[in-house]
Amino acid sequence: MILYEKIKEREESLSLVGLGYVGMPIAVEFAKRGIKVVGFDVNATKIETYKSGVDPTNEVGDEEIKNTTVEFTSNEEDLKRAKFHIVAVPTPVNDDHTPDLSPVEGASRILGRNLTKGSIVVFESTVYPGVTEDVCVPILEKESGLKCGEDFKIGYSPERINPGDKVHRLNTITKIVSGMDEETLDTIAKVYEIVVDAGVHRAESIKVAEAAKVIENSQRDINIAFMNELSIIFNKMGIDTQAVLKAAGTKWNFLKFYPGLVGGHCIGVDPYYLTYKAEELGYHSQIILSGRRINDDMGKYVAENVVKNLIKADKTVRGARVAILGFTFKENCPDTRNTKIIDIVKELREYGIEPVIADPTADATEAKRLYNVEFVALESIKDMDAVVLAVAHEAFAGLTMEKMNQFFGAGKKVLLDLKGLLNRNEYEQAGYSYWRL
Repeated sequence: MILYEKIKEREESLSLVGLGYVGMPIAVEFAKRGIKVVGFDVNATKIETYKSGVDPTNEVGDEEIKNTTVEFTSNEEDLKRAKFHIVAVPTPVNDDHTPDLSPVEGASRILGRNLTKGSIVVFESTVYPGVTEDVCVPILEKESGLKCGEDFKIGYSPERINPGDKVHRLNTITKIVSGMDEETLDTIAKVYEIVVDAGVHRAESIKVAEAAKVIENSQRDINIAFMNELSIIFNKMGIDTQAVLKAAGTKWNFLKFYPGLVGGHCIGVDPYYLTYKAEELGYHSQIILSGRRINDDMGKYVAENVVKNLIKADKTVRGARVAILGFTFKENCPDTRNTKIIDIVKELREYGIEPVIADPTADATEAKRLYNVEFVALESIKDMDAVVLAVAHEAFAGLTMEKMNQFFGAGKKVLLDLKGLLNRNEYEQAGYSYWRL
């Protein structure tokens, strides 16, 4: 009986290595479809949280976690009971924007120590082309004493889960799959077809699948960078960028991207993986890195405009009371890792401003650990000189003008609505100094 059939018949188990915003939903979905799943993470605290029926990611919800049949564990030896392994660990960048492969290398070492003959290992982590075969395979072989191609097989299937998105989910997004040979590819495709209702795309090779992932987010990054550059230009011209985009968007082939802060683990990171590999081969990126520079500087640009608008409103800059609403890297997601809001905070501090931050959606513990940032309750925000509405959380959807008024003290009200959530005309007519990207 082939491995796919054994998994379907619950004679063999499937494992998820890394149970974050990507790995955990995958594990839960396979379990929902009747598959025996071992969910492994090195973070024992995270495992205990899942076991207690709590989903800190909000990706599947507490009820799903409570009822799932996933065997959550931080004991790596439990991986020996699985034959199909999916590695879904983060692949961040270092401070110098070079790839940090330590998480995927560490996962490979753990898995290698517990790999058994006849296994298939599929990597989902975003990497530059060649990492799976040139970096991960040697580690797996060294730690296991097994030979790739003979004792175990490998594949790559890039994650496309969009954290916080309740529409584009694992089962509704076409899944790219690849394998080291046709037999492996067929098995990997069939296993993922168990949970991916939208179907799979069989890539020609592992390197093709790796490349497809990094260019998906690089393309988005470049398009957002273009919008951000337009925003800077139009701001200098005294033209509302949102109004321009609304007008241009009436053309059938105009791509609807918008300016904004680009953080998170994909769009703000993946382009650096591609350009790093290009540099290794002697090619210096022209377009990709230009887009990255623009997007990386947007937090500083926003902070500068906070200061400019304070000055225009005859407010003293040093010691000004500024509130920031939202701290996560994107809306409706508790994840604060690689958020660009911190860039606004740091820049404001350079001007002698210590902002207060409110975010009812964010993981407060994580924000404290990563940035030494503590949140305040929305209700406690009063007497502000300026408010930055930074993230389009549903939790902020009910912010009426009456509620906004309560945030401010005396004098002109300075409001920076980064995502254009509010009606500009209404606020300007009410006497606000209103600014948006």
